[in-house]
Amino acid sequence: MKAVITVLGKDMVGILARVSSTCADANANVLEVTQSILDEYFAMIMLVDISNLNGSLDDLRANLEKNVSDMQIHVMHEDIFNSMHRI
Repeated sequence: MKAVITVLGKDMVGILARVSSTCADANANVLEVTQSILDEYFAMIMLVDISNLNGSLDDLRANLEKNVSDMQIHVMHEDIFNSMHRI
């Protein structure tokens, strides 16, 4: 099982570190990351393996929102993500 995490907001030092360490604490394995800095804004999409997650996906979402509170965070199970983007 996988999940897609998106992070958007003003660029600052340590965003990737906070997101990835929160994932590691939840036993979510980071599979792929893409990020861009657009002028002063940070945008990241991360694909994580949640097969061995400690707790629920909602717990991961809540911890990310708490630990990276100055950014917009979205966490979506890959099944929902794939269903939303099928034509």
